[in-house]
Parts: sequence; C-alpha cells; structure tokens
Amino acid sequence: MKNENVFLWNGKINIPQEGEFIKLKSDRNMDVPDNPVIPFISGDGIGPEITPVMINVVNAAMEKAYGGAKKIYWVEALAGDKAEEKEMERMPQETLDLLKRSVVSIKGPLGTPVGKPGKSLNSILRQSMDFYSAIRPVYYLGQPTPIPDPERVDVTIFRENSDDVYMAIEYMAGSEGAKKVRNFFINEMGVKDASIPEDAGITIKPMSEFKTKRHVRKAFRYAINNNKKSIAVAGKGNIMKATEGAFLNWAFEVAKEDEFKDKISTEQSSPSGKIKLSKVITDQMLMQLVLNPNAYDVIITQNLNGDYISDLASALVGGPGFVPSGNIGDGYALFESTHGVGMDIAGKGIANPLSITLSGAMMLEYIGFNEAAKLVYDAVKRTIYQGNGTRDIYTGFEKLDKKAVELSTVEFGKHIIREI
Repeated sequence: MKNENVFLWNGKINIPQEGEFIKLKSDRNMDVPDNPVIPFISGDGIGPEITPVMINVVNAAMEKAYGGAKKIYWVEALAGDKAEEKEMERMPQETLDLLKRSVVSIKGPLGTPVGKPGKSLNSILRQSMDFYSAIRPVYYLGQPTPIPDPERVDVTIFRENSDDVYMAIEYMAGSEGAKKVRNFFINEMGVKDASIPEDAGITIKPMSEFKTKRHVRKAFRYAINNNKKSIAVAGKGNIMKATEGAFLNWAFEVAKEDEFKDKISTEQSSPSGKIKLSKVITDQMLMQLVLNPNAYDVIITQNLNGDYISDLASALVGGPGFVPSGNIGDGYALFESTHGVGMDIAGKGIANPLSITLSGAMMLEYIGFNEAAKLVYDAVKRTIYQGNGTRDIYTGFEKLDKKAVELSTVEFGKHIIREI
C-alpha cells in the first residue's frame, strides 16, 4: 500500500500532520473537515488483501469527486493476528484510543477463537464507543444470486449491538461460576434442578428498555428520512417474554412518542402517508425473507437474531461478501466487512473485496461525502453488469450461462476504479 495518504503502523500509530480529526459536537453531530483522519484495521485472514482495495477505490472516488479539494488520510491501527505478531494484545488500548479520537473508522474481518472464554474482538469494538446499532443495507447489485428476481431484495437491517448474549456474561460448564449461578437459581429463585443440569454451561441474556428504545429510535428516523413504507420488529417474543418479548413491546411504545406518532402506524391497516409497523416472530421472518423478500423495508431486531437475519438476507443477494455494514452510536461509527476471515482462501488473491468496499462508500455517506459515495456504488454496479468479478462472481455467472471474466482481488479493484 503505497498511497501518499496512507500512514501505516511503524512501531506505533503514525498520525499525519496533513490530516485533521473529525470532531463530535455537544449535540452528537459531527464536524467533518475536508481532510479527515480515518483509522483502518486491515483484519485477519483475507483482511490484508481486501482492505487495500477498498482504500484504493475510495481514494479514486474522492479524487474524481473533489479533485483534491477533499482527501482522506488513512491511519493504520492494529488488532487481531497482526497485533499478536507484534506481541501486543489482540485489541490494543492504543487502537481503541485512536478510534475514539477519530470518531469514524473502518475495519476488515477479525477472527474470534471458538470455544474459549473471552469476548470477541468485534464485540469489544462495538462496545468501546457504544456503537449500539449495526446497520446493514442489503440490496441487489447485478451479481449472481440463488433466488429469482433478486431486485426484490432491498431491506435495511438494524441489529442491536449493546445487549443480548454478545455481552459475554458466561460461565463455562464445570466452572466455579457455573456452580454458583446454578445454586442461586435453584436455591433462591426456585428453578428446578433438572432445568439446569450440573454439567451445564450458562449464558446470561440481558435486554434493557433504554438500550432497546435508543436503537429503535435510530431505525425509525432512518425509515422516515429515507421514505420507507414498512418496518418490522423481529424477535422470539413468544418464548423469551422477559427479553425479546419486551423488546417488541418497547418498540411499539417508541412508535407512540411525539416524534413518531404522526409518522408511524401500529394499526393493522396503515393510514395513507404513515409507515406501517408490525411485529414478526423470528422464524417467520426468516421464512418470509425467502418467500417474499420485498415484504420488508426496514427490520429492527436484537443482537443474536440480527446475526441470523442479516446473514440470511445477505445470502439472497449472493452472500455477505456483497453487503456493507456500519456500527453506529451517538456520532461514533465503525464500518466493517460483514463476512468472516476466510482463512481457507487467504493469500490466494481470490477474495471478494465488495463488502468492505461498499462499507467504505457507506462511510463516505455518513461523513457527508455523498458525491464520492455515489461514484463507488455506480462503478461497482457497472463492473458487475459487465460480468467482471472475483472467482465467486465468475463461477456464479458461469452457472447462469452468462459470459464473465474472472479477476483477482486486486484486478477487481482496478476494474472498479476504471469505472469511476
């Protein structure tokens, strides 16, 4: 990565004198300079291959849109495997400090050890600046898909980030903590022995009214500002009444607040000009997304269900490699690729860079560089329409008997840049 506006980690975080930090004002709105410092974390696995592509594409769009009058100064921060290689913690404090100072940042995929105690790096990041809403717009770009008429898919999923089982309040089976929690529920709360076997691991699922309602308000404002017609609140409220059932009820309470009561309808038949709000059980939501994906404009859900729903929605348009994501709180924002680290294809130069590239465009929109963002979106669509893409796109087109050209990760990025 040799761009003059990219400042790599060199034993410490390398802050450029030419860049300025975005400021967060007292009302939580941003003051964005023309030369913002944007930190990036390359990520694990395929991350170091796809992240430079995103930076190159965004740089090209910025140059085309603003002719040098506006420029992003990219600053590398370490996390995950790359941090461990430097004998640092997997999530260094200096990285968290930089992300907070810069307000807006972007990252590639980060791996999480499975079956071991401790929070995932993604959860640590999302909680570091209270990025309480994960926003994932899922839409069709022209790529091969597993469903007919994929243009029907155009839904934005709001996944709550700051509650639920991702808080990692866990007690491993056989641990002293698990024994204490089990004894408490049996001896103090009257839970039957058989409900929590002695060899059970225990995970606590917190869900609060305050966190739910601020998340719902963000989704409602998005729906109103973008002229959406329907909002569905999803959860398994028929089983988990104290958590997901409460989440659904709290969402409907927000709809009755002064800010929303004249714009959002909770009635079965929505009056003209109002957005219709409905409750949907999670398993029904997953089924309907496949059978009738255009039934939903905005979906609001909890952390764990949001993981399932956004992955299934992504699959309808070809997979998470085609879907951007932003973790957003009150001003602070962290954009990211939605897929995993792809260790099976890492280093082969075949990874699809679109998820993080589209997240880069989503980030441009967030900081008000809309002209550059549109250039990225349009260039991606034209490139795919021409049949150009990485192996996953190429093989998908081949199955449809459509002429296509297989490109490496880097070549795909260069094709997008040529279309800007």
